[in-house]
Amino acid sequence: MTDEYELAIIGAGAAGCAASIYAGRSGVKAVMFDEGIGGGMTSTAPEIENYPGFDSVSGLELSQKFVEHAKKYVDFHMGEKVEDIKKKDNGFIIATSYGSYNVKAVILCTGATYRKLGVEGEKEFVGKGVSYCATCDGFFFKDKRVAVVGGGNTALLDAIYLKQIGCKEVYLIHRRDVLRGEEVLQKEAKEKGISFVLNSVVKSINGKDTVESVTIKNMLTDKEEEMEIEGVFVAVGEEPQNWVAKRIGVKLDDHGYVIVDRWQRTSVEGVYAAGDVTGGVRQIVTACAEGAVAALSSTEVLGKKYPY
Repeated sequence: MTDEYELAIIGAGAAGCAASIYAGRSGVKAVMFDEGIGGGMTSTAPEIENYPGFDSVSGLELSQKFVEHAKKYVDFHMGEKVEDIKKKDNGFIIATSYGSYNVKAVILCTGATYRKLGVEGEKEFVGKGVSYCATCDGFFFKDKRVAVVGGGNTALLDAIYLKQIGCKEVYLIHRRDVLRGEEVLQKEAKEKGISFVLNSVVKSINGKDTVESVTIKNMLTDKEEEMEIEGVFVAVGEEPQNWVAKRIGVKLDDHGYVIVDRWQRTSVEGVYAAGDVTGGVRQIVTACAEGAVAALSSTEVLGKKYPY
């Protein structure tokens, strides 16, 4: 049996939840899919201080608020993975791990995943000292020496969080001579005693059963040295989750992000996209805004055009 909806929202992060709220309030019969519990990348942030209305809030708390709000307006199919999508004459048919659905429009809010370092030992030690989520795994490294790899806000926030929960030593390894993160975060990291290892890259992650050290290379001198640590937290950016977009022929940019116009329309009629999968500044507040725009724009193919 195939269920019927006007709109499918794929992904329940900030963009997907915002799209759900605006779609539901516009009288659209919508369904939102997420292979997990929802929340997206927001849920992994240790602390968020730049979302309006909250001086400080954990990513998990904020993402849970998003999901609970969205569930008031759409059918949320938690733990249901989209496995295929095909275009048909009057819309799309979506196949999931639990069934199939006919829809007239789709909003892609599939987000992004953590980019890997691609160095020796990284894959082997995932879950054994290598992590991509300080909030998720940091607790296990209390009283231990750890390194965060990256130079942006995420890396700085991770390093600060790890220091706050009691890691013995926290090193921040970055390939350039200056960090990219906000000055206020850099200042806080320095004040908390985090050691900056600049102009350096990780060449390998070493150990027997668990991580015992990393080999780093200085980009200016080419000198390599081994740093004894027990945990490596990778924070070097994201890669777009674009396979659904590819499946229906949506145009991507050179980095794999979905190309959209100011109304969040993609190159395929009836398909919209919002959030990290579209690239840009990739902030929670912009993901929410894009999700809202995408939902209101989708009404144009549903006979309920928003009067903008």
